[in-house]
Amino acid sequence: MDKNKIALSSLALDLRRVALGYHRGSEKMADRFYEEALMRKEEIVLDSLKPYLQVLLKKFESLSLEENHIKRAESALMYSTLFQNAALNL
Repeated sequence: MDKNKIALSSLALDLRRVALGYHRGSEKMADRFYEEALMRKEEIVLDSLKPYLQVLLKKFESLSLEENHIKRAESALMYSTLFQNAALNL
């Protein structure tokens, strides 16, 4: 199996857990999985990905800048879905 496919799928799962954590009010859990997602991003070889995925990978790091936890959860879920769909098409 392709290394990027596994890493993108794992990133999507970590971001889904971030979204669930913020939605449930468990900021500590959400922050921990956000750290995991950032580490997972480092495993991905950007040169072999399509340009739109490279942009999304750079943009998802801005989740920590969002003030509202509801919006942070929604954004994490959106990125999770996008990365999961991209992993399925690799």
